[in-house]
Amino acid sequence: MSCKNCSINPVITLTNTKVSLCKKCFIRYFEKKVLKTIRTFNLIDKGDHIGIAVSGGKDSTTLLYLLSKLNENRKDIKLTAILINEGIEGYRDKSMIDAERYCKEFNVPLKIYSFEKEFGQPLSVLIKRINLKPCSICGVLRRYLLNKKAKELKVTKLATGHNLDDETQSILMNQIKNNIKTSARLGPITGIKEDPRFIRRIKPLYFLTEKEVLTYAFLNKLVASYDECPNCGDALRGDVRNLLNEFEKKYPGTKHAIINSFIEILPLLKKDYEVGAIKSCNICGEPCSQDICRACNLLKENGLLQQNIKEL
Repeated sequence: MSCKNCSINPVITLTNTKVSLCKKCFIRYFEKKVLKTIRTFNLIDKGDHIGIAVSGGKDSTTLLYLLSKLNENRKDIKLTAILINEGIEGYRDKSMIDAERYCKEFNVPLKIYSFEKEFGQPLSVLIKRINLKPCSICGVLRRYLLNKKAKELKVTKLATGHNLDDETQSILMNQIKNNIKTSARLGPITGIKEDPRFIRRIKPLYFLTEKEVLTYAFLNKLVASYDECPNCGDALRGDVRNLLNEFEKKYPGTKHAIINSFIEILPLLKKDYEVGAIKSCNICGEPCSQDICRACNLLKENGLLQQNIKEL
């Protein structure tokens, strides 16, 4: 078997098309797909200040690398990397070293914020005090901090490393939990209603599988190893991921089919779930749908709300 475009030995076979590509052809395919996603969905506009949510992992490092390359040819945009240190023992401290190194190498300024400083406790302590799955706690507080700090940095869009696998998992999880309204906020650019208090998130890796991102990262020497968060096996997402991987193995192209059909119905979902006026949290002032945002409610219910949260 050889590369579809040349006689060189392939480095990957695309699961949805069974096309095999060598290193050079695959890198070209990958980067063209990212650029097409950015252009098709207008992810980046002239004058944007793009915040890049980085962790040091394969997805965010690949995103950091690609946007830094794009920035070489587009001087009309500004980049700032944002890292949230949740306080995951034996994991985040290692990945932070990689994130700092790559940001320096790609000449992208990095801002680091921690759960411990902003909420008083690292995640390793919070999961012992709050009777919820680690991902449920981390997700709420991480999203809160990313939005809040992005606004403080005057970021206009926040780029995340979510790939096709991540999105298919989210879609199926929302179906399982009968939470279609949440799916309406998904897509290559998130949100239903624009509001200056919400920094919209963009996903340039949206149509690329986890396998493709991992292959690209290794080929470009962006990661030396692939380590997962130690808490990821405790969540519904882990079960859904395993289920989708089994279906993909048995029925190649399953994940792409889910994404393509979802993109078709997404405009209808956004129309059906249009929201009215967005409130401000009575405690911290951040935008939310209820009187108190999910982050403040989570901390308040567990006696962890700091009195100075308005100053965070």
